[in-house]
Amino acid sequence: METFDVSRRKLLSAGLGLGSVVVSASTTTQARSIAGAVPWETDQASAPLDALAGASPPASFFTASERAFIDAAVSRLIPQDELGGGAKEAGVTAFLDRQLAGSYGKARTWYMQGPWSEGTLSQGNQSRLTPAQTYRAAIKAIDSYCQNTFSNKTFAKLAEGEQDEVLTHLENGKIELEGVKGKSFFEALLQNTLEGFLSDPIYGGNRDMIGWKLIGFPGTRYDYRDYVSKHGEKLALSPVGLKTNPQD
Repeated sequence: METFDVSRRKLLSAGLGLGSVVVSASTTTQARSIAGAVPWETDQASAPLDALAGASPPASFFTASERAFIDAAVSRLIPQDELGGGAKEAGVTAFLDRQLAGSYGKARTWYMQGPWSEGTLSQGNQSRLTPAQTYRAAIKAIDSYCQNTFSNKTFAKLAEGEQDEVLTHLENGKIELEGVKGKSFFEALLQNTLEGFLSDPIYGGNRDMIGWKLIGFPGTRYDYRDYVSKHGEKLALSPVGLKTNPQD
């Protein structure tokens, strides 16, 4: 199945390639705050984690079976190949775990009071479930579907081709899940996977800056004035995160 093979990574690389970058003063201020000048909110899941150490942090949200599902799913959305590590290797599961345990997972900034009408496609997801509730319900429902369809195997136990088949049916809205819409969940999972793959490493994903190296993004450097006029040129700069120092 072509949708989830190396062509997706090539598309990601081509579509998000870096032309020129301008870093504003506000970005610099945010970089300083992460060093500890400004305290983080009390929700522990919102605090940055030191993903540069390389080890997976303890789970904040996912159960063991849910983590196995996410590892398998993101590995098919952005697989490891000759271009480098994929979403799993980049720590996207850790990124999602932290986000779902924090304010995003609880939908703290969303209007969640209803009414709960279906809505149009342009209005987006109208579910009464928070992202955390959606992930939990969807993973359970997808594993149940897989067990009923593939000889009692959960999604994580399926062959890659079978996993691609399930993800394709979710993307096309061909799987009816109990309590949650499969298509809406797939769209959220794909979006969140891309976010984790391309976020600053302090948030748990983009481990070893795998995503930034793939697209040629040099990261959160202090000063880009020498490069802003070099439109369309490849910048020979190693990526720098908010908690790392430039090497050149």
